[in-house]
Amino acid sequence: MLGDPFFASPVFLLLTQELVCVVQMNVDKLKKMAGAVRTGGKGSVRRKKKAVHKTTTTDDKRLQSTLKRVGVNTIPGIEEVNIFKDDVVIQFQNPKVQASIAANTWVVSGTPQTKKLQDLLPTIINQLGMSPFTFSH
Repeated sequence: MLGDPFFASPVFLLLTQELVCVVQMNVDKLKKMAGAVRTGGKGSVRRKKKAVHKTTTTDDKRLQSTLKRVGVNTIPGIEEVNIFKDDVVIQFQNPKVQASIAANTWVVSGTPQTKKLQDLLPTIINQLGMSPFTFSH
């Protein structure tokens, strides 16, 4: 069989080289995939299955049930909430605001934006009804 002229032909050698190349690529790919599954370094045990994380919907449901138990009520008509922290303002546009005065609990939910205090200072002063010229020393 090996004495057959086909096995010595350039076509067979080319086919053999391509097959070896494909097998080598598959081995490299498998090693790469196996390496990604390891939790530690060389010689460590591979993890048995991928960890399933809790979804945030269960956390939201638990939070809503706790807020209901506290007795929060929705406060309508709030267009903007600004939370000041150091030189940064966390700003909520059209948030959902809930409060329970008896439990001293306030809930602001929405999409926050973090901005610098210098950027928002002129609009905040206008909202408070103060002009920069009313300050006296």
